[in-house]
Amino acid sequence: MKSASASAKLPLRSIACVLSLGCAALALAPSAAADNPNRRVLVRDITSVEGVRDNMLVGYGLVVGLNRTGDSQQTYFTVQTLANAMQRMGVLISPGIVEVKNVAAVFITASLPPFARPGARLDVTVSSAGDAKSLEGGVLLMSALHGPDGQVYAEAQGPLVVGGYSVGTGANGRQENSPTVGIVPNGAIVERDTSIDLHDFKVVSLLLRNPDFTTARQIADAINDEFHKPVANALDSTRVDVSVAETGEASVPVLISRVQNLVLTVHTPARIVVNERTGTIVLGGDVKLTPVSVIHGNLSIQVVTSYAVAPIPGAPIRNGPGYYGGDQRLSASPANPQGAGGQSTPQSPPGQAPGAENVLPGQSAALVPETTVSADDSSAQTMRLDEGANVEELVNGLHAIGTTARDVVSILQAIKAEGGLQAELVVQ
Repeated sequence: MKSASASAKLPLRSIACVLSLGCAALALAPSAAADNPNRRVLVRDITSVEGVRDNMLVGYGLVVGLNRTGDSQQTYFTVQTLANAMQRMGVLISPGIVEVKNVAAVFITASLPPFARPGARLDVTVSSAGDAKSLEGGVLLMSALHGPDGQVYAEAQGPLVVGGYSVGTGANGRQENSPTVGIVPNGAIVERDTSIDLHDFKVVSLLLRNPDFTTARQIADAINDEFHKPVANALDSTRVDVSVAETGEASVPVLISRVQNLVLTVHTPARIVVNERTGTIVLGGDVKLTPVSVIHGNLSIQVVTSYAVAPIPGAPIRNGPGYYGGDQRLSASPANPQGAGGQSTPQSPPGQAPGAENVLPGQSAALVPETTVSADDSSAQTMRLDEGANVEELVNGLHAIGTTARDVVSILQAIKAEGGLQAELVVQ
């Protein structure tokens, strides 16, 4: 490493570095030239096809069969829903007199995949909408799942699987994960056909998950090389259009499969992402630095407050069973076996608060705070990076001078403000 640090350079090659708060571990991946196989990806991994996507579904229903861990009577909409459900089954009840603790109102969510046909099964997630303590052991009653247009696309029903539990109450209680959220595996059945006809596609549009003009151009070039003619065009940093007619493919699914399996090289952007709340820093391998020197020092200030027992001045000494009579300051006592004129030094028995040996039997006492302040200002550490330094040298240098993750956040912001960091700094 090109620095003035006393530590030797570690043989680490990296394109990414992750620093976590309180952890000195570095997750480093091998770096190499742009044509390294580790940086070659399939088109399917970095793009999606426009029009081929999931759809969100949501519903409302009841979970029954709980062991008195459901909604309370104060959750009125649960009682009203239960009354409406029983009315549809021919049982009339008054919501005002219902008190059932094994029922909970829930919201149901699911994701409808593309090309889902009627009869297909979906996993659903069930979440409590009231004040239920746990959904463990419950069964979801048949509930309709609606799409954004308000139409019913699936029906859900079945027993819940809850990945948590809650036992006890207050200080004696214990909770693991979230007992008010569960899933019903294959609990929903698709009722409406939402698949699209790919044969109607005239143009297949590829949407980049990470917008980049260079990557979009590379995708278009790879497709044109595959078909040996200009059939693809990069419209902007997020979209590449492929003409179905010009490719000569009779089947759109075959065309999409052929395009998605093309391999190209993706260049990592010069970007540093910093999360100050968690102390996490992610650095791209293409980040370059101009010559810069870093001086880092630690100032640690520690304030400690302890409590000792001290007699209250002027407080009377009480006499009674178990107390010594007369002037306790002059007579012998268990706290001072030699009396006021003796030579022995009283000591606090094990487990007794400091200073308790100075309190006579029957004398009033109080806890007195004693505050100690200490400061430790360690010497500054210096690191220098020469022209063309990369992430490997930066990370090794910061690690060598003993910086923490939060120190690195401040150092990177200072280097960026100085102009020595040739990358985009994103602070979350």
